[in-house]
Amino acid sequence: MTMQDGAVALVGSGEYLHAMDTTDTYLIETLGGADKARVVLLPTASGLEVNGPTYWNDLGLSHFQALGVQDIRPSSIINRTGANDPRQLELLRGANFYYFSGGNPQHTIETMRDTPAWEIITSAHARGAVLAGCSAGAMMMSGHTVNVRQAMTGGKLELAEALGVVPHVVVFPHFDRMSAFMDQNTFQTLLAALPTGHLALGIDENTALVRITPPQRAEPLASAHWQVMGTQTVSIYERGKDRRILHVGDTVDL
Repeated sequence: MTMQDGAVALVGSGEYLHAMDTTDTYLIETLGGADKARVVLLPTASGLEVNGPTYWNDLGLSHFQALGVQDIRPSSIINRTGANDPRQLELLRGANFYYFSGGNPQHTIETMRDTPAWEIITSAHARGAVLAGCSAGAMMMSGHTVNVRQAMTGGKLELAEALGVVPHVVVFPHFDRMSAFMDQNTFQTLLAALPTGHLALGIDENTALVRITPPQRAEPLASAHWQVMGTQTVSIYERGKDRRILHVGDTVDL
């Protein structure tokens, strides 16, 4: 029997808020229910913010408690030291739901890449654990992502290699508000720079694209079944094709 990866949720915004109750309840049910869920909160993307990790951990704890989860593990993996800390690694072991909240995607990628923490998480995911990421957490799971740090320091806005949980996509979260931080010319330039075979996913706020049929691990690039959850829409951009807009409840093979 070929082992299957667990569910994946790419969230545009709204982590730990009521708008995500239905999405997170679905993810919990893939594990057999709230009594079987063992959730690790990963505020890694906010590691450069003074109070960010505490804020996200507190919000996540309240959220998952309200959904009936008993085993909730707030982590302090906010830099590479944390991603190698034996005490933090112990939190990750035996968990089956890993949630990366928002912040800076590049910081998350640099923190997690080639660390014991990421090895534990990806190994658990290969055995059926859920991986969820919101905003920066979703961007870091792409094959490539926008290099936010480079853009913030006045550099050219370009795509950078991400962690590749979903290797053939590039995620643009907060998509319904994207015009507030990226003009159309820049967006079109990024679309033109997509690696061959990649899709761009524009995920609106309070909206998630959830992989509901895990692919076989022996075929990591094989299409998988995804569904829109939350409150708004997901836009799909593929080179040479018209934009596709998916609404809540719609499914697509990617």
